[in-house]
Amino acid sequence: MLKLKKKDTVVVLTGRDKGKKGEIKEITPSTGKVVVMGLNIVHKHKKTTKDKPGGIHKVEAPMDISNVQLVCPKCGKPARVKVAVQGGEKLRACKKCGEVII
Repeated sequence: MLKLKKKDTVVVLTGRDKGKKGEIKEITPSTGKVVVMGLNIVHKHKKTTKDKPGGIHKVEAPMDISNVQLVCPKCGKPARVKVAVQGGEKLRACKKCGEVII
């Protein structure tokens, strides 16, 4: 069970964007990478094609999943995630306040 999902709000723990919050745009479990909206911006040099202009484009680059931490919607602080079983169903829960994260 993945502890992070798309559209979760996370905070960056390391690197140049340390301490910034953003929403997960894309997750790749096989490589352990996440793309966070508006963070880890890199410049890509693109060649002109028939339908698209070339130039230098700003793109969000993937970062390692261990460099981000989920922000609890209830307490608003970065918190680790535990797996809580309710009614035979596994749910994510905040380790600080115990609130179930949907």
